[in-house]
Amino acid sequence: MPLNFLTTSSISSFGHKLLTRLTLNYLTLRPSSSMASEESLRQALADKLSAVEAQGNNVRALKASKASKSDIDAAIQALNALKLEKTTLEKDLQATVTGSGGDGSVSREEFRQLVSNTLERRLFYIPSFKIYRGVAGLYDYGPPGCAVKSNVLSFWRQHFVLEENMLEVDCPCVTPEVVLKASGHVDKFTDLMVKDEKTGTCYRADHLLKDFCSEKLQKDLSITAKEAAELKHILAVLDELSAEELGAKLKEYGITAPDTKNPLSDPYPFNLMFQTSIGPSGLSSGFMRPETAQGIFVNFKDLYYYNGNKLPFAAAQIGQAFRNEISPRQGLLRVREFTLAEIEHFVDPEDKSHPNFSEVAKLEFLMFPREEQMSGQSAKKLCLGDAVAGGIVNNETLGYFIGRVYLFLTRLGINEDRLRFRQHLANEMAHYACDCWDAEIECSYGWIECVGIADRSAFDLRAHSEKSGVPLVAAEKFSEPREVEELIITPVKKELGLVFKGQQKNVVEALEAMKEEEALEMKANLETKGEMEFYVCTLEKNVSIKKSMVAISKQKKKVHQRVFTPSVIEPSFGIGRIIYCLYEHSFYTRPSKAGDDQLNVFRFPPLVAPIKCTVFPLVQNEKYEKVAKDISKSLTVAGISHKIDITGTSIGKRYARTDELGVPFAVTVDSTTSVTIRERDSKDQIRVNVEDAASVVKDVSEGLRTWTEVWASFPHHSSASADD
Repeated sequence: MPLNFLTTSSISSFGHKLLTRLTLNYLTLRPSSSMASEESLRQALADKLSAVEAQGNNVRALKASKASKSDIDAAIQALNALKLEKTTLEKDLQATVTGSGGDGSVSREEFRQLVSNTLERRLFYIPSFKIYRGVAGLYDYGPPGCAVKSNVLSFWRQHFVLEENMLEVDCPCVTPEVVLKASGHVDKFTDLMVKDEKTGTCYRADHLLKDFCSEKLQKDLSITAKEAAELKHILAVLDELSAEELGAKLKEYGITAPDTKNPLSDPYPFNLMFQTSIGPSGLSSGFMRPETAQGIFVNFKDLYYYNGNKLPFAAAQIGQAFRNEISPRQGLLRVREFTLAEIEHFVDPEDKSHPNFSEVAKLEFLMFPREEQMSGQSAKKLCLGDAVAGGIVNNETLGYFIGRVYLFLTRLGINEDRLRFRQHLANEMAHYACDCWDAEIECSYGWIECVGIADRSAFDLRAHSEKSGVPLVAAEKFSEPREVEELIITPVKKELGLVFKGQQKNVVEALEAMKEEEALEMKANLETKGEMEFYVCTLEKNVSIKKSMVAISKQKKKVHQRVFTPSVIEPSFGIGRIIYCLYEHSFYTRPSKAGDDQLNVFRFPPLVAPIKCTVFPLVQNEKYEKVAKDISKSLTVAGISHKIDITGTSIGKRYARTDELGVPFAVTVDSTTSVTIRERDSKDQIRVNVEDAASVVKDVSEGLRTWTEVWASFPHHSSASADD
């Protein structure tokens, strides 16, 4: 459904002026299908500028040669026509690069401000510690925001934990350093930072470069198509730039500190974890967890036992995570404390099929495989089953969770036309990952990653096994013993110690961790050459291994089981990001009854609406108020969140207030025997008996009946006085 704009009578004068040029629909911001491409517009503008300059020279030449007045007037008329065409092209190009149209629709930034104003004014969320001027990247959820978040998490538990029979855990936020050292976070969980060389103010380096490129593309309409393509390429590869490359670009473009224009330092890595100490001595170092996944991985052995030593199984966790962002911005999309909901699905690496894949195989939605990204195409609707069968998605289990994530997000109220699944490019994926897809939702900030669905291979369990010394493995028992050929790698520690001394342990561990293919290659080289170069990752260098230092052989033996490290399929949900995108997707406006104002509405599905129902006496009347309170008690018993309003405010204004909170249904008491129930978006009303009101609201709120079915089952009601 289209997404519309809104405001209320209480919005600032800026908002009123802005609304005079609002269209009904945010998504009608000059869709690319109906416009020339940015590249062609830039080329056309460049050609037009050249034509204007040439015609200007022609006019000056005619005047200098004292040509006839008619010739000069004709030349001036042609020049003015070219200038008018140039102005039109500039407007079209501006509309394309800013995401706004020349037809009265607003830009993404203006729309975002309207949404944010409403969310803060109605206390969905506000900056934390507001009376102390706040702290960047920290937000408080108010009553309606808490309710929306609770409903989203409740549905997440229903959709994943209960329906998939997952094992839910709850682990501490404070994590010992050794755990995050094993996972790689201590060494690699960093962003590149620069400092104002005079004031010491810190900035995230890639954000500065991104802002420069974006602003240049949006505001400097004179740049050529080639220059624009270069800036867009930088934006596309921004995450992959090294510290040296990023620093070189900052210097090339002369980027300085935004506030002071002072020179910046070279970029350097900054670890994003909040460090702390555990216990009063301060000797035990720890961090506030940057993700919830590690708590599941370190508990794998016990969870596997709890599950009857059977694979596959999934463990889930909802909890707070913490990242010390260098320069947080974009509201709820990038914060320092946030809620994650993560799933770790453990599966046999030799069998990644899923028994329920057929349930999602026929789903069609926007997918953006890496090949299309590399060739400059856009996302297209694909059948999930075809994507898995064709190898676009690595395996059935990964595909199954992509499908389940799609169903989860669309049932929450995310617009399916503004949801896509983008495959990570080869240079984006971790070396251990088999495949990874992001569920990206389009909002006023662009396409935002809200869910990551990754096949992480067996990296995490292996890393914690090696660091802790506790094998985190599973076993497949055979019905009959099998004869297998096993690779045996035996480092000769005496020989290694003589050569490598204090580095012996690192070399031994690297040799023992070799994969079969690598070990057999070493065996062949040692037999033919007597020695070879071998890279030890913990030492970050090559060492020379001689034939006397390691014995590599294959032996046959009978085994009763196969022991292996499970692979992990991980869907990870950023709850705050999903909720913010849901706010934008649900936000629209409609005219008031008088037609001189715009009324805000959140089109929340009952599933996530902060309040399911409101109860209003039509007028202040003791009998009506008693009926309203009785209905309120019935709704409470039925477990339906609601709000009762017995103020003397007009019914239209009360409807408008609750529409702005996204309340889907309103019960209006206008007699002692029957009441009306109003649906928020259609404004249609039915009449039901007082004793039936709570059960009808419960049925439509919980999805047992649709509003269409209810509309067909009860008498319709129309009242001009109650129309907003």
